[in-house]
Amino acid sequence: MAKKSSAAGAGTPATVALTAAGVPFTAHGYVHDPANTNYGLEAATVLGITPDRVFKTLMADVGGTLAVAIVPVNGTLDLKSLAHALGVKKAAMADPAAAQRRTGYVLGGISPLGQRQHSPTVLDESALQHETIYVSGGRRGFDVELSPADLIRLTQAKTAKIGHPA
Repeated sequence: MAKKSSAAGAGTPATVALTAAGVPFTAHGYVHDPANTNYGLEAATVLGITPDRVFKTLMADVGGTLAVAIVPVNGTLDLKSLAHALGVKKAAMADPAAAQRRTGYVLGGISPLGQRQHSPTVLDESALQHETIYVSGGRRGFDVELSPADLIRLTQAKTAKIGHPA
């Protein structure tokens, strides 16, 4: 997969991190509808791909620190499974403002790549069924396509069954 240069993704911290690491990726920009708050399903629809290949990045509070959970957009995060994967007693969704401060991204554009601070990361194991997956490129209306193995390596992620179909 060749890197596709695009003005839509030029210079986001996610694409800078991918480029610096020499990871092949494809940038996919699209016009985001501000009225649509289901960012991941919007991306799947506009890009014409199945929702099980598009993954959303969620931030969770796990014992006083924030962690990253990456799950398919057509499902939900199982907080108990996330806590188990990270070896903590419980997990709760992070405060949106705290998630934005920690990552440097706005809601709907939080990428697992190029975050301000590294956080423990868990990728739903369903990602391993695909040659490539899509994650936010760091902005609403912008996704990057890359291999799950590269995402795991760059984020130092664990894989576990943390998502459930909606």
